[in-house]
Amino acid sequence: MQRKLNMLMILMSLIGGLVGFALGEWLLNEYIGRWPMMVLVGAYFGILALFVGLFCLIAEQISPRLNGASWRQRYVSTSWKLLVPATLIMLFVGGTAMEFIYELNVNGSKKVSNIVLLIDDSGSMGQNDPKQARYSAAKNLVDQMDTDKRVAVLTFNDHAQIVQPFIRLDSNSSKNQVRTAIDQLKPTDGGTDLDVALADTLKHIKDQATSNRGTMVILLSDGVSQLNMQNALKEYIQDQIAVNTIGLNLVDVSGSNLLKDVAQATGGSYSDVSDAGNLSLAFQRIYDTLGDRSLITERTGSEADNMYYTLLRVAGLIFIGLLLGLALGIMFDNRYLAKSFAIGGAVSGLLAGLILEFGLRGSVNDPWVWRLLADLILAGVITLFSSVIPVKEHYKSESQRGNPAARGAAAGYVDRSNTSHNKSF
Repeated sequence: MQRKLNMLMILMSLIGGLVGFALGEWLLNEYIGRWPMMVLVGAYFGILALFVGLFCLIAEQISPRLNGASWRQRYVSTSWKLLVPATLIMLFVGGTAMEFIYELNVNGSKKVSNIVLLIDDSGSMGQNDPKQARYSAAKNLVDQMDTDKRVAVLTFNDHAQIVQPFIRLDSNSSKNQVRTAIDQLKPTDGGTDLDVALADTLKHIKDQATSNRGTMVILLSDGVSQLNMQNALKEYIQDQIAVNTIGLNLVDVSGSNLLKDVAQATGGSYSDVSDAGNLSLAFQRIYDTLGDRSLITERTGSEADNMYYTLLRVAGLIFIGLLLGLALGIMFDNRYLAKSFAIGGAVSGLLAGLILEFGLRGSVNDPWVWRLLADLILAGVITLFSSVIPVKEHYKSESQRGNPAARGAAAGYVDRSNTSHNKSF
């Protein structure tokens, strides 16, 4: 058992981490919102592990400092066969499992997938929003929505109208369909009846949403309305449907208070906008607080600073790092390397988890910067631990290769038939 260091492997593992990071980032940019996040995160870590393992294998084949010359002469073909199952497949399964656990909601809530835009179209909006900026703001928000979201658009005055039933925004054509529906809206007369608007919105949610939970309403209004809070919001509260409200240029404080009460009762937020030109910002601010989270992206919403998810992300990366180290040991078919790399992987996972947790949280840098640093830490620190935890070269004894004499010696038997003859000679 010796402490060893393969400098070529350290260098090559960093190169492998860089290549795996580049492909993983491409995968994120191309398929986020189109694939389930669990599958995407599993693929991200599987690809990273594959290229770290590939470049480590190449380095050890060139310079077998850790596994020994006998491994290169006799068993390197086994390592090539184990490369994909030990890295890509094992880390894909592990990453998917950890992302599944990380996405579980401890408070029983559900990720928001259905969004209803409920827009006041009463006669008074002609004064507060003469340029119809509310329609442009709605279209801008639809353009920014992820492709795993479903959206519906309703307008209301003294009655409600479904402008666009729920539709999944999984393509440019579906987003264009929503934009076209909004473009056809024209200012109307009439009063403001929030009771009717909320009742018709709830009916549409029940008719077409895949689940009442995981649904959110963004309500924009500029006027005062009579509203029976208890009756109108009872099912919203029961089904955990948050109603986020935006008050536009409210001159009557009772209208502002009403919208605040609606938001507070349902767990939503309230925004007061004095200039219609700022509606896009208000819409976007609400959308940014949906509470999306994954192991490799920023955690947003009310759980952004949640200690439970902080610890869970770090624990998840520790597990992934340990699994990556174990995968490299399995690939080399060496239990001593597996132990050394697994311990190193747990340490690298701890560092990577802390980097992602505190780096992604409200950082001014692009998220990919922190993912790059975390990936390089995962790749590089593991290969350093053979100089900390002693390892033994890969070899098979003569007994394992079928030599009877060696098997006997291994069992404690020594052939003494020629001992006296040898001594006299």
